[in-house]
Amino acid sequence: MSDDEPTPTEEQVAAVSPDALKERIDSGEDVFILDARSEGDFEEWHIHSENAEIVNFPYFHLLDEVPAGLHEQLPENRRITVLCAKGGSSELVAENLEAEGYGVEHLERGMKGWARIYEYSELDVDVDATVAQYRRPSSGCLAYLVVSEGEAAVIDPLRAFTEEYVQDARTLGADLTYALDTHIHADHVSGLRDLATETNATPALPEPAAERGIEYDVDYETVSDGETLPVGDVEIEVIHTPGHTTGMTAYKVGDVLFTGDGLFTESVARPDLEDPEAAKDAARTLYESLQEKVLSLPDETVIAPAHFSDAATPNDDGTFTAALGDLKARMDALSMDEAAFVEFIAADMPPQPGNYEEIIATNLGQESPDSERAFELELGPNNCAASEEALTN
Repeated sequence: MSDDEPTPTEEQVAAVSPDALKERIDSGEDVFILDARSEGDFEEWHIHSENAEIVNFPYFHLLDEVPAGLHEQLPENRRITVLCAKGGSSELVAENLEAEGYGVEHLERGMKGWARIYEYSELDVDVDATVAQYRRPSSGCLAYLVVSEGEAAVIDPLRAFTEEYVQDARTLGADLTYALDTHIHADHVSGLRDLATETNATPALPEPAAERGIEYDVDYETVSDGETLPVGDVEIEVIHTPGHTTGMTAYKVGDVLFTGDGLFTESVARPDLEDPEAAKDAARTLYESLQEKVLSLPDETVIAPAHFSDAATPNDDGTFTAALGDLKARMDALSMDEAAFVEFIAADMPPQPGNYEEIIATNLGQESPDSERAFELELGPNNCAASEEALTN
């Protein structure tokens, strides 16, 4: 993403916080957004919602005057929210629009501010524990907190939100005892090591994931298929489900299956991020994992994935989970034979996540970006699914 933004003048227009804008979108308010970033940055990543009408017009065309072509696209009687990468150029654009009589505001901190939104919801599941889902709307990353009898585990934590997990566990009267990754992530920087440093949580990741060359500066544990980890009165069952990566592992608590990137509510995993040359072989492994380890579970099993895409449909409460039986009925890929599945999954995979090689190296401990650089690495969509479109009918 481009960081070249002009400096706003001393004149100030109204500003809206990312959280307030998200709340308006979620409430169904009619939102109009003028995205003033470059066309390339917009195409790669932008706010996506049925409740928001979005027009992209790069700010460098708007510094002197508002072109006639843009006037034709702007509403006269609606509030216009201008955004950019960091909040600087959007303020200038908003000033120009306000001078021409438009009702306008700009998004504080731009898309970098949008990427700081992190939402918490407790899932309505039949488990003798509190199970919460964290959602990052900017990237579609999902993480989970499991709390039982004063102990807690966080699954797939993001480094940028380490303090959120610590505070939420404390609010629920628990200490973090485990920080678990389902695999070596390619779209965000893991929070395992930061949680280990700030709390007494034991960082743990699948044994095959560690075999990719972990170089951590903190002690960690590995977990293997069939093991269980105690958290209060519940146990976390470890289920190795390779395919997306060799280390991909699901964690099961009662009827809830945290599938990582193996199975989403709208798609299945892409198999090419660990070794693009072996994508078809990985797709065959993914097929076996889904058929033998996941689809064999009861239909009432709650699938709780590590990501959602723009094609995913949230539940009424905004969460992203689905009953396994429902996914079996609606996702044709889950009923294909192996040959058809492999060809289908490998045929038209979306672009690879931005900076994914550096993110993987960071999550292996081979590179050590500071907090700001780590945050910038993960700006953008996750692209971890096999298709940009929903595979559910």
